[in-house]
Amino acid sequence: MLGCLSSPPKAPSAGSSSVQLSADYRDSMWEHAIEVLHRHHFQVARESKLEGVIETQYRGGSNLLEPWHTDSVGLENRLESTLQTIRRRVIVNMQSNGGGLMTVSVRVDKELEDLPGLAANYEGGATFREAQPLNRDLNQVVGQTGPSRWLNIGRDPLLEHQILSQIQSGR
Repeated sequence: MLGCLSSPPKAPSAGSSSVQLSADYRDSMWEHAIEVLHRHHFQVARESKLEGVIETQYRGGSNLLEPWHTDSVGLENRLESTLQTIRRRVIVNMQSNGGGLMTVSVRVDKELEDLPGLAANYEGGATFREAQPLNRDLNQVVGQTGPSRWLNIGRDPLLEHQILSQIQSGR
């Protein structure tokens, strides 16, 4: 029995990632937004107060063994980041819309790594084969054979909601 709760709580919709706040405290709200992004371990790549945009660098998603990182919200996102290579980027917009108000919106883009072939990192790759003579290749390639491709898998509404609520509440 589940008690009074008949269905699991729903995730916030994609349209709920913006709020209207007083434009009187724009500068302090800007600094607080950067502080919230740093608390989530996102590094700011670009910020422009004139455009009202803060963009972060991509950050690899935290997995089940990294509970101190807060960029993967919920068990489903943590499990996904554990089993797949996920990265996220945050874009915060602060636009004045007249009447002493400004709209603060948060967008979190989520991408999945797509390797072009097999990764060269496999078990036993550093052992020698006894059936062949020792080959002295001093120019070995270690790592991937080609660059990674990243597939956009949409937005992360849970992280958007968490960042936006922290900006709004002033914590």
